[in-house]
Amino acid sequence: MKMDWIDRFAGLSSLDAALRDILVSKSKIVTLPKNSVLFGPSKTPDNLLLLLDGVVRVQQVSEAGRDIVLYRVYAGESCVLTTACLLAYDDYSAEGIAETEVEAVAIPRVVFDDLVAGSKPFRNFVFSAYSRRITDLFHVIEEIAFQKVDIRLAHKLVELAGSDDKLVATHAQLAAELGTAREVISRQLQEFQRRGFVTTARGSVTLTDRAALAELAQSK
Repeated sequence: MKMDWIDRFAGLSSLDAALRDILVSKSKIVTLPKNSVLFGPSKTPDNLLLLLDGVVRVQQVSEAGRDIVLYRVYAGESCVLTTACLLAYDDYSAEGIAETEVEAVAIPRVVFDDLVAGSKPFRNFVFSAYSRRITDLFHVIEEIAFQKVDIRLAHKLVELAGSDDKLVATHAQLAAELGTAREVISRQLQEFQRRGFVTTARGSVTLTDRAALAELAQSK
């Protein structure tokens, strides 16, 4: 496992043998249970985490106590916020929560600094992942600022619902996904239910007309 994890990250596969050995020998594989807090505001990153398995949710908490989900990190990806804080020698401004059990490679800051400075392939890997995620974040900002809540909620319901057309989530959790207030989500779900798109129960939503929701999600 230690020797082959590098090949699970396309941008690292071009590293020469010497750099691969440095990464393998200086890094360690960590396992964290579901709901672990990987990092939080005002904490300083000690490692770059490359996710091997699981899902990490990165969210911002406002002064009013409202959560906004910024993005998720999946297997084969790194966390752009951690990258930014490592590069800037800055503290975290958001938190990362393990939505599942997580397995990751922890690359110490000193190794990260050395490789960014001395290895073009590693530097390209870091900044390529960084640029992709920044683009994603701008998309999130654009959605929150300009797209109607009903369209965004329809898209999120279709995205998160399982094969049984059901998702387990509270109104507050859906509000955090969309960066809005719980009351807004509650009103919109009531409207969806009135139109026959969903049925709601405490802590769950069942899609009763996925096609209609998908059509709404694609509208402008």
